[in-house]
Amino acid sequence: MHIGKSYRLKEFLIWTRRNTYILFLLGLFPVILHEVFELKWLNVPWPVVALLGTATAFTVGFKNAQTYNRASEGQRIWTDILSQSRFWGLISIDFLNDHSKSRTLIYRHLAWLTALRYYLRQDRIWESNEKRHNREYQRFFHIPERARSLESELRGLLAPGELEEVLDSKNKAGKILALQSKTIQALNENAEVIAPQYAELQRMIKDFYMLQSKSEQLKDSPYPRQYAVINSIFVWTFCFMLPFGIVHDFDLLNQVVGEPLEGYMAWAAIPFSMLISWMYMSLEQVGESTENPFEGNANDVPISQMSRQLDIELREMLGEKELPEALQPRNDIIL
Repeated sequence: MHIGKSYRLKEFLIWTRRNTYILFLLGLFPVILHEVFELKWLNVPWPVVALLGTATAFTVGFKNAQTYNRASEGQRIWTDILSQSRFWGLISIDFLNDHSKSRTLIYRHLAWLTALRYYLRQDRIWESNEKRHNREYQRFFHIPERARSLESELRGLLAPGELEEVLDSKNKAGKILALQSKTIQALNENAEVIAPQYAELQRMIKDFYMLQSKSEQLKDSPYPRQYAVINSIFVWTFCFMLPFGIVHDFDLLNQVVGEPLEGYMAWAAIPFSMLISWMYMSLEQVGESTENPFEGNANDVPISQMSRQLDIELREMLGEKELPEALQPRNDIIL
């Protein structure tokens, strides 16, 4: 997540530069045909280009609205995790008179947060973080889940036997919640919590399962491929057709301009077609980088930072003095 005032124009131009090179070639091609090979008849009527541009604007706007909703949904889910986790810390301490058992419940919850965020950072074939422009930009920020292994993160949070059990499980976060439920069941059987407290603890486990499932569903369900494909086709078709639509109109300007521009106005179609096409292409690229809110891109939901914030707060509830450092943004980006 970018937490600065805004991205700089230079950053944006560098991020989109590869597509800009293609747009230059697309703009150059019809002008060469028009001016060098004198194929003056080879142009597309402007109403056709305008209709295509309008349709493309609708598809791009629809995609960006939907991808923003996906990012917003990811933020809402993790905001709920944040608030529910704080409450879990409170009741784990207030319901029990045993500091050691409260610590076990809280540390195991931190392990659940860790396992969940590591799962959400795994790569999926439809995600865009491995595309060259995104992979290149990743050097400007830090992805904690790529720096350390899950095992090393869980080692200080789970007992050795539990650690092996969790690492051998396919659904590691779900396994940790199952261990929490067993512990709560044992507390109830030993009369260490009363019935209403037991019910509240189990309800919290259910809520965490639901929040985990919502996170997993958002991670494992891509933005519908049919919409993504048609959006890309529309954008690049428009970018290809646009210079064919405007080169003739720019050529007509030769009738009203004087020296030294007379006879060369058709070449001005290149920068103008690039500018218009770049706006459509950039919107499409922004939508693509927003549609998967946990993949490890600069615009992701900051689940690492939220987990570290909870780590600090819950350890503080336990009265611990040695607390981990809060994650700091790098180049105004924090994950």
